[in-house]
Amino acid sequence: MQIACSLCAAVAAVALLVTAVDQALAEDGASPGPAAKIAVEAGDSERIDTPVSVSLEGICDDAANAKLRVVEIRDGKRVPVASQIEAGRKPRLWWILSGKTPARGKRTYELVAGEPVAADGVTVDLDGKALEICLGKTKVLRYNHAPVPPPGSVDRKYTRGGFIHPLRSPGGIRLTQIHPRDHYHHLGLWHPWTRTRFEGRNVDFWNLRKAQGTVRFAKFASKTAGPVFGGFRAIQEHVVLRSKGGGEKVALNEKFDVRVWNLAPARGYLLDCTTTQRCASDSPLELAAYRYGGFGFRGNEQWNYSNSNYLTSEGKKRRDGHGTRSRWCIVHGATREGPAGIVFMSHPANREHPEPMRIWNDKPDIFFNYCPVQKKPWTLEPGSDYVLRYRLYVYDGKADAGTARRLWRDFAHPPKVTVSRVSPRAASLWRGRH
Repeated sequence: MQIACSLCAAVAAVALLVTAVDQALAEDGASPGPAAKIAVEAGDSERIDTPVSVSLEGICDDAANAKLRVVEIRDGKRVPVASQIEAGRKPRLWWILSGKTPARGKRTYELVAGEPVAADGVTVDLDGKALEICLGKTKVLRYNHAPVPPPGSVDRKYTRGGFIHPLRSPGGIRLTQIHPRDHYHHLGLWHPWTRTRFEGRNVDFWNLRKAQGTVRFAKFASKTAGPVFGGFRAIQEHVVLRSKGGGEKVALNEKFDVRVWNLAPARGYLLDCTTTQRCASDSPLELAAYRYGGFGFRGNEQWNYSNSNYLTSEGKKRRDGHGTRSRWCIVHGATREGPAGIVFMSHPANREHPEPMRIWNDKPDIFFNYCPVQKKPWTLEPGSDYVLRYRLYVYDGKADAGTARRLWRDFAHPPKVTVSRVSPRAASLWRGRH
């Protein structure tokens, strides 16, 4: 009996000690240990500087105010990694799977409480005319939210906002142009529909001179800057200029999400452009099958037949690329500042993927357009969201088909991320340390 009582007393003492240690950890700032372990598997493809993420649901109670740190377990060492929270209804934590990860390779991370790693990243600057995104000290793109008029005495109908220009390479080479003399309605990187029908009337949002429709910036829903990515969400309106009622009417509301990723210093960077469109009223918008319309790009005016070209995932070029489909397309050319280009990538969830393309095969200039209505019509019905996702790899120098394939696989089939929880006590303490 005496032994049993002594054992009970010892167990009780240990329990009290554990409780006291727990309280001390919570009170004195000591780390409770990792709240989660994360495994990232490359799969069948080699990965190089690939964005990856994990959901914070069930891990962190207050993601908006949490202080989280990602640590990689590498060769027995704990290496802090720059990370960034994407706030929202379903928060996620992002970081870059840095360097090379071989096919079928696996990397291990821990999620711990603490200040995130400080690092130079992506910044966003907004003024009354435009929003500028910088990657480090380099200005990479400008989103013109205010209307931009055409030059000189050109018809004012070509005035429009809500487009990206200039888009620059990492070395500062300008890759876009606006209001070119042959097509004043071309605006860098932009996304209008062409042959549409709304409430019994034909509406062209692309060809501005018709004065049937246009796309306007309405407001910014969010702006983000950080060590891993930076960008914005703009609300745009696709406006019918002469509606059935006689005045203007919004046919579509669009959320235009733009994100620049902070990769390791190299020749290129990633730019994600996602458009989510929804009917603004009870009236559908009918998109007729037509050779162009949607995500368009007008290239640098220095590019011509002799110094520029295209290469698609199916091996097509300028001479035979128009009207074909692709998963990705390289657009490249020489400039006075050096060679540069863009790999355009279409997501597998996009309508008509692999997507049809409008490629100028009869003109010396570069024009590229992923056109999901080129082969068949599409009716946007009220009450539904229509999402199109594109990724661009913007680079200096040259990019080959192997690079484009690898980048597209990263976009279409990212690495597998698996989360395993540590002890509930550690996770509980960690969640309380915001």
